[in-house]
This record gives sequence, structure tokens and C-alpha cells, in this order.
Amino acid sequence: MLDAEELKQKVVDCLQTIYDPEIPVSIYELGLIYEINILPLNNVQIVMTLTAPSCPAAQTIPVEVDQKVREIEGVNDVHVAVTWTPAWNKTMMSEAAQLELGML
Repeated sequence: MLDAEELKQKVVDCLQTIYDPEIPVSIYELGLIYEINILPLNNVQIVMTLTAPSCPAAQTIPVEVDQKVREIEGVNDVHVAVTWTPAWNKTMMSEAAQLELGML
């Protein structure tokens, strides 16, 4: 059985494969993931945001996050919460994302 840190790394790796359809950068590198909590019994809680409330993918990205994280071996249950506080802004992106988008 994986320990919490190993499982959290697997979740991060998984999130790096999920992309905003309008931006060629993973949601993790975009800074859309605010929290990843590994709870008892390998339940995963993710707090995330989207680039804007009107984001066309607002309905699909959280569902994709839930489905893909559930597929990780050892994960028992997943809860994805979308928040708008704090509001996402470009400074939350990783350096790699800023480079990819020509912002550095």
C-alpha cells in the first residue's frame, strides 16, 4: 500500500496529464490546483479553480480530474471541490507554463 506522500505524487503526476482545452499547459502547471489532500483510507480531496467562471471547460475539467484520479491504483475515493477564492491569475502559473505560453 502506498503511503500518503507516494500517493500524493501519483496524483500530481496524473494532474499533469490533464489540460485546459484552450491552453497547451497542464492544469497543474497552470496553477489551477490549490490543494491535494490525502485523507485516511487513501481518500483524495482536491481543491481547484478554473481560469474563469465562464471557462467553457468548467463542466468538464473537474469531472476529468475526478475520473483520472480515481484510476490511480490505491485511491479509494475522490472529492473535487471547485473554488473561486482566491481568483486565479497568471502569477499562479509555474515558470514552465509561463515559458510555454511565451510569458517569460
